Amino acid sequence: MDLLHTLFYFIVVIGVLVSFHEFGHFWVARIVGVKVIRFSVGFGKVLWAYQKDSQSTEYVISAIPLGGYVKMVDEREGEVNVEDLPYAFNRQSVIARVAIVAAGPVFNLILAAVLFWSVLVIGEVGIKPILGDVKQGTIAYKAGLVEGDEIISIDDKLTPIWSVSLSSIVSTALDGNKEAKLIVKQTDGVSAERLLSFSEDDSKSPEALYQSLGLKPWAPKLKPIIGNILPDSAALMAGLQKGDLVVSADGVSVSDWMKWVEIVKKRPERSIQLVVERDGVQLPMSITPKKVQLEQGAEGKIGASVYVPEDLQKSMQVNYSLSVLDAIPDAIKTTVTYSLSTVKMLGKMFLGETSVENLSGPISIAQYAGQSASIGVVAFLKFMAVVSVSLGVLNLLPVPVLDGGHLMFFGIEGLLGKPVPEKIQLFFQQVGMTLLLLLMAVAMFFDVQRLFH
Repeated sequence: MDLLHTLFYFIVVIGVLVSFHEFGHFWVARIVGVKVIRFSVGFGKVLWAYQKDSQSTEYVISAIPLGGYVKMVDEREGEVNVEDLPYAFNRQSVIARVAIVAAGPVFNLILAAVLFWSVLVIGEVGIKPILGDVKQGTIAYKAGLVEGDEIISIDDKLTPIWSVSLSSIVSTALDGNKEAKLIVKQTDGVSAERLLSFSEDDSKSPEALYQSLGLKPWAPKLKPIIGNILPDSAALMAGLQKGDLVVSADGVSVSDWMKWVEIVKKRPERSIQLVVERDGVQLPMSITPKKVQLEQGAEGKIGASVYVPEDLQKSMQVNYSLSVLDAIPDAIKTTVTYSLSTVKMLGKMFLGETSVENLSGPISIAQYAGQSASIGVVAFLKFMAVVSVSLGVLNLLPVPVLDGGHLMFFGIEGLLGKPVPEKIQLFFQQVGMTLLLLLMAVAMFFDVQRLFH
């Protein structure tokens, strides 16, 4: 069932985003006067089709729901009827062809902005950005931040919840900025300004940055009571249930949740003998934390959260949302920020300044899709928005076979006054396809590696 859940939401994400991408090509093609033979949602065997008449576009739903395609009249792809020649893609002006090809990735970026807008309007529940223990030597420590400080704004942008605070800091650093200005409310209620300073090493990858920042949310001492349990987790396989109190681990008494977390972290793929209390009865059981490979080394994870009493949870939570109009500029800014971050990260990978291990392949995307859907609608919409940005940016790269490659050839045609010879285009498309397949293979390799670690 977990696999079906993950697979279903992966298909939803890829199907919606790629179909929307293709709809961009279709819509602009129709506007500039290119005849569209078929617009298909999905690939493979046709399950349903509608065509008003023999000269109209055929609308199709196909069996494999992983995207879609647009088939236009084009002399390069087959014989074209004489009456259809004026409406052939290859006979349109350079500007018209650029508009059609660019529409796909542009529609992905528009969709991302709409999804981010939806998240802002629906609103999300988050915890207040109050800092927990700040370790010596971290960026936060050097900036003078201390436990109990509440982040009010970052670079004059209000940050009412932890996720907004953290994402604002991370995007600022990954964009190459050297500093981020924080306004914090101290435990005595007085506001103060703090400057986070970043080095080049900090911006090499999100993982390295998280480690260097030293920021973590404040958490009260909580009893080691199991809260929500993730599907396909070590906690679920061990038989733990929501509400179980962890009494001891390997004979050592567990006094609070953080002590339990430290025990789990230190025992990746090592069995832990537990005693848990359930309904007043103490039960022995065994659990083996899964190994998660991080930059600082391997850690154990069981896939369970702590139970937080409802009154304490409410005191820490904030409902964050914007009005319909106020959300528009924020959604656009968020889309631009993610787009620029994606470009910069790809550039750093190309220059060897950051590891290609940051690439996510279909397995990782499927896992994130399933996990975000399990969290809730807002998390799923936010995940779709981020993937839509990535799809739009990647398709604009000047790599033959991608939309950006076609745009590059059109640009050369505009400069020279004649199309690039088809033989040259075909050669570079084959090179582009090879590079793309290699990139996909690398992403898949790291996907599988993460899966088994």
